[in-house]
Amino acid sequence: MNNQEIVAKLWNLCNVLRDDGITYHQYVTELTYILFLKMCKETGTEGAIPEQYRWDKLLAKQGVELKKFYKELLEHLGGCTGRVREIYQGAQSNIHEPKNLEKIIQTIDQFDWYTAKEEGLGNLYEGLLEKNANEKKSGAGQYFTPRVLINIMTRLIAPQPGERCNDPACGTFGFMIAADRYVKDRTDDLFELPVDQQEFQRTQAFSGCELVHDTHRLALMNAMLHDISGPIYLGDTLSNFGKELKGYDVVLTNPPFGTKKGGERAARDDFTFPTSNKQLNFLQHIYRSLNKTGKARAAVVLPDNVLFADCDGERIRQDLMEKCNLHTILRLPTGIFYAQGVKTNVLFFTRGREDKGNTREIWFYDLRSDMPSFGKTNPLKESHFNEFVECYKDSDLSARTETYSKDNPNGRWRKFTYEEILARDKTSLDITWMKTDSGTEDYTLAELLEQIKEKSTNIAKAVAELEKLIGEVDE
Repeated sequence: MNNQEIVAKLWNLCNVLRDDGITYHQYVTELTYILFLKMCKETGTEGAIPEQYRWDKLLAKQGVELKKFYKELLEHLGGCTGRVREIYQGAQSNIHEPKNLEKIIQTIDQFDWYTAKEEGLGNLYEGLLEKNANEKKSGAGQYFTPRVLINIMTRLIAPQPGERCNDPACGTFGFMIAADRYVKDRTDDLFELPVDQQEFQRTQAFSGCELVHDTHRLALMNAMLHDISGPIYLGDTLSNFGKELKGYDVVLTNPPFGTKKGGERAARDDFTFPTSNKQLNFLQHIYRSLNKTGKARAAVVLPDNVLFADCDGERIRQDLMEKCNLHTILRLPTGIFYAQGVKTNVLFFTRGREDKGNTREIWFYDLRSDMPSFGKTNPLKESHFNEFVECYKDSDLSARTETYSKDNPNGRWRKFTYEEILARDKTSLDITWMKTDSGTEDYTLAELLEQIKEKSTNIAKAVAELEKLIGEVDE
């Protein structure tokens, strides 16, 4: 049984728990508690777990005794030290029926773990996280970055051995896993590096910060299974805690969409332009967190509004272009994120040694105009990025040549000078030039229906909130 089959079987087990009222996200969190014990046994790393709470002890229990023991186990491991504590701290089980818990444990024990280890336990766990994101009912997909996009961004940013990489909104740690894989693939799994540098790669090279406790657990598990023990903080990057996240060589990230709750401004007191727009605050954090060696670089997924927001938005874009060389903007196609209707871009920039005059020209690649809407039925593939990757040429920006021209007005790759950008209203970076056959996006009937359902749900929620407010006023 290969990893793909194990993931499918683990996912099907979730149906066993539907009667317990467990959500998909709760199920993945619960699986993490159980899989951690099994994987420690399989990899011979049970030393950090007290002997009385190891896998074989859990496997030996049944019925009500099992449920009681499992609860005790979660509480005890939450009081341990190190990664064990981080994963189990505050852990609670959502499985009410002992027979369901028993079935999950027995099924996990019967998998072909030898083959799973050969294919990589980290890959197995990533497959599970991806399955969770692809399941719309789980709600996890809203912020899940497609692996194809993660791989393309990582390849173009090209993290190197010895560099410190960070994701300030790390989710399940997907970007840092990809960065680690990129380095390992080019160093014979780190064996080509000196011993001290191998240790650096495992313990210091990759770090992250995550706000949501359960997602933080998944990130820790994912990192552990990929032999990464760098710091993954549980905290808010946009609070003053985030001021300590700095000096990085590489940042790869997809900050969450939306605004601060209640429209309040960021709690950071070091931002020049505090705003209630979460993405603009993340953008400020990211370019401030890069070191000033002249080589520190970032690739960041951001929604369209960051490109055209006025007032503080305009000032932040100008500040970014002064402090960094914002050399490339990739306009992403629609439908690649499960939050319907979100239109996004990837900004590629390099922090300058000085804080002035770093952007001289910006290259735009339009992968959205005249493209189908992507989604479950039409997945995004690496081949869709082939022309962009060919055009990108990061090692020598002067070698770039436009595919756009007067004779080819639908060329997707076009350059604008800094002066041309400054002359635009609000210094807007929301630039389109391609002539398309239709002003509308191409959606399948299923996708249109999904959008209608989502909008109907949002309207119903808004009406309920209004009714509640009116009721409070009347009282």
